[in-house]
Amino acid sequence: MYNSKITGLGYFVPENVVTNDDLSKIMDTNDDWIQERTGIQERRHVKRQGGETTTSMGVKAAKIAIERSGIDKDDIDFIVFATLSPDYYFPGPGVLVQRDLGIKTVGALDVRNQCSGFVYGVSVADQYIKSGMYKNVLVIGSEVHSKGMDFTTRGRSVSVIFGDGAGAAVLSREENKNKGILSTHLHSEGQHAEELALLAPGMGGRWVNDIVSDNDPNDESYLPVMNGQFVFKNAVVRFSEVIMEGLAKNSLKPTDIDLLVPHQANLRISQFIQKKFGLSDDQVFNNIMKYGNTTAASIPIALTEAWESGKVKEGDLVVLAAFGSGFTWGSVIIRW
Repeated sequence: MYNSKITGLGYFVPENVVTNDDLSKIMDTNDDWIQERTGIQERRHVKRQGGETTTSMGVKAAKIAIERSGIDKDDIDFIVFATLSPDYYFPGPGVLVQRDLGIKTVGALDVRNQCSGFVYGVSVADQYIKSGMYKNVLVIGSEVHSKGMDFTTRGRSVSVIFGDGAGAAVLSREENKNKGILSTHLHSEGQHAEELALLAPGMGGRWVNDIVSDNDPNDESYLPVMNGQFVFKNAVVRFSEVIMEGLAKNSLKPTDIDLLVPHQANLRISQFIQKKFGLSDDQVFNNIMKYGNTTAASIPIALTEAWESGKVKEGDLVVLAAFGSGFTWGSVIIRW
């Protein structure tokens, strides 16, 4: 048995910055309203014509991560790609990354766990490495939300939250059992699936050609729906539980945490968890104010920025935690 460790990190976001004031020009909203509810000041959107895709952003983040890991792309044994916004309905972006990076014919797995996608992907990679099956696994989280949002007043409660971007990590074999990923913890509760969901296409049996033929201008089935208060209440509980589960598994306490990198869903959720665990501002990394919620990309983007800014050091205890649609949630406990 081996441990796995993160040997390379990278991220990519589109150049196009969309501020709260920009959104106020196309819907009934304002900077104060958005910041009070989410903490977001701006986000990145791909260009509508000829812009980046979920795959292309993932490839750019992956190239940085691979270079920083010190390995060659041909040393990658497996690819895990987490997203809810693939370029195609099928195939998934994992194989497109394999093609575009020019990596040999390794396996590619697509993960559809939304906001928890990167945590789930890291857990999968960790288990493959610990079992001895693979030595180097590339894990990517990438999202293009802006193409699927309703940028009118009707959709403002959701559309102001999400942004586009990608992050990536290379996980490699580590023989020191006291370093790297100590444990991962995954959960789901499908009874609340419709509280945060995109119902079409599918809709429990409704056919796509029926939706198209209806041509109903009031059909909102293609728009994401979110019961915000219900999601918030569940998130703060599950975040706390899964962080404590990971700490207990490794005989650790909240005071042992050097850095918590939570999924960037809502600044108020992060602040609630920070207060509950008695962590200082320096012990929790948030960047939702700059990028919004980038779903599967949010943790790898934040972790990369934290590492680049010197907030992640050798020997630190780093905790990743996520909660999102499904509901799904999870945590990763890392000794850097």
